[in-house]
Amino acid sequence: MYTIVKKRPLNDSVTWMDVEAPLIARKARAGQFIILRVNETGERIPLTIADHDPEKGTITIIFQKVGKTTLLLDTLEEGEAILDVVGPLGKATEIEGYHRVAVIGGGVGCAIAYPEAKAFHAAGAQVDMIAGFRNKDIIMLEDEMKAASTRLFVMTDDGSNGNKGFVTAKLQELLDAGEKYDLVLAIGPLPMMRAVAQVTAPTGIKTLVSMNPIMIDGTGMCGGCRLRVGGETKFACVDGPEFDAHQVDWDEAMKRLTPYKEEEQHACRLFLQEQGIQK
Repeated sequence: MYTIVKKRPLNDSVTWMDVEAPLIARKARAGQFIILRVNETGERIPLTIADHDPEKGTITIIFQKVGKTTLLLDTLEEGEAILDVVGPLGKATEIEGYHRVAVIGGGVGCAIAYPEAKAFHAAGAQVDMIAGFRNKDIIMLEDEMKAASTRLFVMTDDGSNGNKGFVTAKLQELLDAGEKYDLVLAIGPLPMMRAVAQVTAPTGIKTLVSMNPIMIDGTGMCGGCRLRVGGETKFACVDGPEFDAHQVDWDEAMKRLTPYKEEEQHACRLFLQEQGIQK
């Protein structure tokens, strides 16, 4: 059992939790993730380790309430416990050797981009972080991202925070102004990450993306998280989750996210009905 020691909403649909997991906290690195199961009948879902504190023995997870399991997870309060947490899983981000890095997060992807920026910044790199949201009402982690970067640019689709535009437009603006990056790392919705790859492709800048395909066991055994990268089959759970953005088969990756969409929506509706939230 893994006790929740802190819980706070970041916006109406995203929640922050600090969870007691001392062994994981001791070994976790930026870019890695855990797989959890809320209770004995629950499904297994992967969540990125947004932060970790070896001294306190805690890890931080940040999740969006989009399906049955994340809705169920959000019903737990401080002092209650998650049944199973396994990790750290996946390959950690290679931090050393980079001097000028652009970290780009889209929406809830900022929860994953934040620890990456923090790790690069702590290693001495100059970090430009570009965070994108639909509007100002759902902006989250602004103080944390600012502390984890040299410069932070927060963009909104509608311009309601005074900075209108997509993250790709800001990245292009910086590149056009002469910024030279050793690495661009993008994390967020697949269309956003694909667009970032298209911006950087002509420049030759090394560009990584954190992929989030359907995942079950996290050990490479089930094959559910397979991707085509550079014409080869890769598994996000053991070969990633970060891959060369210019080598990812984006069309296939997008198709593989949709097979269970109807089942997921049905399970979510049933859960909401059971909770008396929806008729």
